[in-house]
Amino acid sequence: MINQILKGKVALVAGATRGAGRGIATELGAAGAIVYVTGRTTRDRRSEYNRPETIEETADLVERGGGQGIAVAVDHLDPTQVQALVARIDSEQGRLDVLVNDIWGAEFFIEWNVPVWQHSLERGLRMLRLAIDTHIITSHFALPLLIKNPGGLVVEITDGTAEYNDRNYRLSLFYDLAKTSVIRMAWALARELQPHQCTAVALTPGWLRSEIMLEHFGVSEANWQDATAKEPHFVISETPRYIGRAVASLAQDPDVARWSGQSLSSGQLAQIYGFRDLDGSQPDAWRYIREVADAGKPADATGYR
Repeated sequence: MINQILKGKVALVAGATRGAGRGIATELGAAGAIVYVTGRTTRDRRSEYNRPETIEETADLVERGGGQGIAVAVDHLDPTQVQALVARIDSEQGRLDVLVNDIWGAEFFIEWNVPVWQHSLERGLRMLRLAIDTHIITSHFALPLLIKNPGGLVVEITDGTAEYNDRNYRLSLFYDLAKTSVIRMAWALARELQPHQCTAVALTPGWLRSEIMLEHFGVSEANWQDATAKEPHFVISETPRYIGRAVASLAQDPDVARWSGQSLSSGQLAQIYGFRDLDGSQPDAWRYIREVADAGKPADATGYR
């Protein structure tokens, strides 16, 4: 797709153990960037997720793609660890060009379709800390390094566009608040970064074929379409590399400031930058969700990928 156009650029993908973060780190590496990948699960220790994916595996994918992958174990709720991470990037590279705040790690805390008075308060508040506090802590320490050079980019990864989330309840007060807050965070960061000629955007994937989602449906990437027997609308799903290509496209766009403060989606940017998913398609999930799934129409991705 993009051939080493980001060579010499330094990126931090915070929350890159799996899912969107792994796809983003891989594509930034394919574009030639030096990519610091962080998370809590390493080859020696697992996070509360208790899943097998590790940050070292992500760093290996960055290397295989042509970039430089550097895995650093970080709990982004711990300011001391985040401060040490940024100090290391400054010491080793002297700059930071792209910050991707993809920290999440809260799927297992969500109680879907449960009102706030019945939802576990402990689990709900933990979700908000993982989704919001982590992003703020990371930006607090990383942005002084990013603004040293004009043209820096911050990408806040969320679920849903501003338009969709504004009109639709996201099936849990805590989840709704978490994902909408990240969109607003990008809007506010854009204002604070503007005097430094840097850009902040919110970006959402569509229906992501993450490791957890594939496992949920009992399929692999090789036979993911078998999942449509259980959930027909899964036909619009996309790989984590698709949002990765969206971030890589933003990072190499000399006019990226045109997007500052906006809520964007992988499908929307594919139409503008021309990138495609691994199968050569261009899924436009949020338009599909609005016009097909939420409209109660039969699953049919024709014209949407």
